Amino acid sequence: MTSTLTPRPVDRAEPARTGTVPRRRTRVLALPEARWAAAATVLFLLALPLQLTGAPAWTWGPLYALSYVTGGWEPGWEGLKALKERTLDVDLLMVVAALGAAAIGQVMDGALLIVIFATSGALEALATARTADSVRGLLDLAPATATRLTPHGGEQTVSVEELTVGDTVLVRPGERVGADGRVLDGASDVDQATITGEPLPVAKEQGDEVFAGTLNGTGALRIRVERDASDSVIARIVRMVQEASETKAPTQLFIEKVEQRYSLGMVAATLAVFLVPLAFGAQLTDALLRAMTFMIVASPCAVVLATMPPLLSAIANAGRHGVLVKSAVVMERLGQVDAVALDKTGTLTEGSPRVTDVRPLPGSGLGERELLTLAAAAERPSEHPLARAVVDAAREHGPELPDAQDFTSAPGVGVTAVVRGRAVAVGAPSRLLDGTGSAVAAVAGELEESGRTAVLVLVDGAPAGLLGIADRLRPDAAATVAALTGLTGTAPALLTGDNPRGAAHLAAEAGIDDVRAGLLPQDKLTAVQEMERAGRKVLVVGDGVNDAPALAAAHTGIAMGRAGSDLALETADAVIVRDELAAVPTTVALSRRARRLVVQNLVIAGVFIAGLVVWDLAGNLPLPLGVAGHEGSTVLVGLNGLRLLRETAWQRAAAEGSD
Repeated sequence: MTSTLTPRPVDRAEPARTGTVPRRRTRVLALPEARWAAAATVLFLLALPLQLTGAPAWTWGPLYALSYVTGGWEPGWEGLKALKERTLDVDLLMVVAALGAAAIGQVMDGALLIVIFATSGALEALATARTADSVRGLLDLAPATATRLTPHGGEQTVSVEELTVGDTVLVRPGERVGADGRVLDGASDVDQATITGEPLPVAKEQGDEVFAGTLNGTGALRIRVERDASDSVIARIVRMVQEASETKAPTQLFIEKVEQRYSLGMVAATLAVFLVPLAFGAQLTDALLRAMTFMIVASPCAVVLATMPPLLSAIANAGRHGVLVKSAVVMERLGQVDAVALDKTGTLTEGSPRVTDVRPLPGSGLGERELLTLAAAAERPSEHPLARAVVDAAREHGPELPDAQDFTSAPGVGVTAVVRGRAVAVGAPSRLLDGTGSAVAAVAGELEESGRTAVLVLVDGAPAGLLGIADRLRPDAAATVAALTGLTGTAPALLTGDNPRGAAHLAAEAGIDDVRAGLLPQDKLTAVQEMERAGRKVLVVGDGVNDAPALAAAHTGIAMGRAGSDLALETADAVIVRDELAAVPTTVALSRRARRLVVQNLVIAGVFIAGLVVWDLAGNLPLPLGVAGHEGSTVLVGLNGLRLLRETAWQRAAAEGSD
């Protein structure tokens, strides 16, 4: 049914709304943590060359002191508050260790430690702020206002928050739908990829459901509101992302899992090393020097650095190959996954429709190329994604298309035009023909059974042929699925909002058996939560707004970067910037290599610490030798971790992922 509603003239004074989400990003220096970390870093960089060039202590000493204050006061204060709650925070321990290093003359080492921890806190604060920005930006998908129709036929421009269940709203061509509801009158194609992930616009007519935030096509729709703005699908996505992010189990690096016991034990041991000799008559200076030496050699800095270099090196190597891993915690978690859930459109597929079949009908007198040329010429003036796919396919065989006259478009039906003196109509078989002939029905059924969208071409009123259009599988999809199956021991699952028939066909091509189609965002979230409750550590790979709740709730989430929504990119733990699906199993394999190096480094660091501590307690470890041993172990484990920076590390991970 074609709508007879007349579009309202565009008010040029009003800013046009686009289909993109405005990016409202928190500036880095708007965060107090970032400002303090930047100040501490600048002061440290000013003091360091002065000290190394032999300048007087009065020139660089105050700069180091200010670096201690600016970078250490906040973690120190938080540590004191935690101490009040009877919890020993590792940040407080690092501040104390830094002050202890300064007390025995290692001022530069202590300042460097302060700068590292301040910078880490700033990065964590920035990640939190950016995620909040993206969640707020999601609300901008829904328009701020809507056109409400009054009982007497008038129009009112109202805020979407004022709409109530039962109201009737008018959505003109090119506008975003303002509320969840059902079509009362009109017909149009609605792009609802932000909600369901479907690659093609969906024909909507009387009785069909529409969602707030989806983009109307060329027709006009009258819609009855069925949900309040606070209960729309978009609003529920926002709440699901926030709740999933808040309830996601706290992630910790391996060493942080034992930091409480280690910190308490170190403090108690340091006090004992200081007080026991005093009780037996030792000199105060000697006891203090031994205790400070113990604090330095037993400091967890070496263990922390034993953990970080492999993970940071893996992050840097992945970054060089187009994979942005957002933190060391994420890099560690990637190696733990034992189940994978993949989105379809834009993740497993290229995300854009293409002509896959050209089927002239017997008796039409047309070949494949001529049929495609006539259809493309008629479709060229249209802005519909299917029309662009037909035009692109025709231009692959030749750039010139004949001109079309008398072009008309009926939303939800198709287009008509006169090409080379012949009347050409292109559209859905069920809409162009009231009683589709058996030949047309057979070819259309065959195309749809194989996951294609069937498009009928009429020439001079008679069926001339059909085109099959589908979203194409990525070239590396099947290899990626096989690699992920080998790494996790389980084939990935496909979670998609697309129709079951098309999803099943693409899944079969990619080698996936577990297909869950027709899912809304909350259904994807539920599926991931069920897998998590079954004891699996799930990796979700997606790209759209509809994937964001699942990305937030999963053990680890990866977003495809080329066409990924802002919310998906911010919610995900890692982003495939170059949009290469094969990078997913390679990154997982690289993470596993990093975890193995972490274990090696912890053993090396533990042996050094244990040896130095025993020497200090059982003998008389000179302070310079203790510092040298402590720093030497740090350098050793650091160099071991840096092995993952080499190009061969990525190549070996790629080979491991493909085995």
